[in-house]
Amino acid sequence: MDNLSDTLKKLKITAVDRTEDSLEGCLDCLLQALAQNNMETSEKIQGSGILQLFASLLIPQSSCTAKVANIIAEVAKNEFMRIPCVDAGLISPLVQLLNSKDQEVLLQTGRALGNICYDSHSLQAQLINMGVIPTLVKLLGIHCQNAALTEMCLVAFGNLAELESSKEQFASTNIAEELVKLFKKQIEHDKREMIFEVLAPLAENDAIKLQLVEAGLVECLLEIVQQKVDSDKEDDIAELKTASDLMVLLLLGDESMQKLFEGGKGNVFQRVLSWIPSNNHQLQLAGALAIANFARNDGNCIHMVDNGIVEKLMDLLDRHVEDGNVTVQHAALSALRNLAIPVVNKAKMLSAGVTEAVLKFLKSEMPPVQFKLLGTLRMLIDAQAEAAEQLGKNVKLVERLVEWCEAKDHAGVMGESNRLLSALIRHSKSKDVIKTIVQSGGVKHLVTMATSEHVIMQNEALVALALIAALELGTAEKDLESAKLVQILHRLLEDERSAPEIKYNSMVLICALMGSESLHKEVQDLAFLDVVSKLRSHENKSVAQQASLTEQRLTVDS
Repeated sequence: MDNLSDTLKKLKITAVDRTEDSLEGCLDCLLQALAQNNMETSEKIQGSGILQLFASLLIPQSSCTAKVANIIAEVAKNEFMRIPCVDAGLISPLVQLLNSKDQEVLLQTGRALGNICYDSHSLQAQLINMGVIPTLVKLLGIHCQNAALTEMCLVAFGNLAELESSKEQFASTNIAEELVKLFKKQIEHDKREMIFEVLAPLAENDAIKLQLVEAGLVECLLEIVQQKVDSDKEDDIAELKTASDLMVLLLLGDESMQKLFEGGKGNVFQRVLSWIPSNNHQLQLAGALAIANFARNDGNCIHMVDNGIVEKLMDLLDRHVEDGNVTVQHAALSALRNLAIPVVNKAKMLSAGVTEAVLKFLKSEMPPVQFKLLGTLRMLIDAQAEAAEQLGKNVKLVERLVEWCEAKDHAGVMGESNRLLSALIRHSKSKDVIKTIVQSGGVKHLVTMATSEHVIMQNEALVALALIAALELGTAEKDLESAKLVQILHRLLEDERSAPEIKYNSMVLICALMGSESLHKEVQDLAFLDVVSKLRSHENKSVAQQASLTEQRLTVDS
């Protein structure tokens, strides 16, 4: 290592004199020492103060530039050397060198920047601000025949694409076109995987999704699926998953999704449809998720239901009832839920037997499946009185809902169960449904729901409770009392933060409760008249009118 000290001293002198031959000799010695013991050599380099001189050696016209950049790349493999490299002012001259025509200089410069900024979001952000993204995209286009340079660009893109700030810059280049062009040429699994690792974070951006679709990425992905679907090789299975996942990701953008749907006639849409009946779980999953993504507007949903998608999804669910694949169940239910949103689809889906298909999963213990099951049923019965009545009289379903209303660990399942209980009453307006819910212990949950932080849920609860009070007050009286409904209504009316519709529906409910002797007494004891008379001057006309009516009712009955 004494030789190394001599080399470093000599390098200091030759760096100033700029005698290229002796400079080159010193650099070769350093590279040799780094190859033998990188860490120890790096420590010596740091101690010698030579890093500061490197900034002046990084000049385009010098024959030593590539070697200097290579040394920086090697020392920056050590974490302790990265900050010293930054402090020595090496980033700016290295970024300048990305405009070089020399492929070796480009390669070593890219490595040096990559190693210095490795794992540092702040340094990577600095590179983005210095405009490296458009430069690297251009390099990829020019040097696509150079495997090492291509790989350097892909590694850089993979790191930079993780940063949100990079997406806009990437979107303003032709990165999509370059990556798809490169992808089409790759045969090796490892190379394609590298490109996938760049595509996945980039495809999270909606503008880039559309660019990738327009550049023909989808066709490449479909081809991979076709080639790999029957293989049991580990690499092929992994690539099939990556390709189909990326396909689903591209459909998350509204424009890219609509472009691929092509009015339901598109080749891509048809191919994705064929995945659903496949025997490959990954493809079934991707197919169902793709349908859920296509089903994001009414036009697409109506077209798909009219063309038999519901039967395909029900067949898929049927294959996963006993010990089924949870992710496939979840995806198929998501698709059905979205398809049930347009009014015209509800009756068609009900008559196709979707509720029966969905109810088979009532025994599922998986919260994601429970959540989607509840959402699908709630969408299906919206304004469908007969279906709401049929489901509301289903004791097994109602008992399961009441059980899930207590699923404190799963807020989503708890919220959806409450909303479905309320929906069964609101859409059926049926005494039998109310009796079933009362007998199953559902009333207390609707009262709790009236205190939810979400106005829409509060409102749904109050409307359902008003229907209970109007149609089956005698049956529900005890439960309403023990759930402290009257006190809760008093709080809602007093609270200035309560939305106008909450105040309005609370007063409607108070009037409906007056038919019960015990609840009537609770209303009188809590001096509701004071709160209600204040609301007569409320800025919302409906609230003010309801306050006058409620005040009259309270006065007459007192």
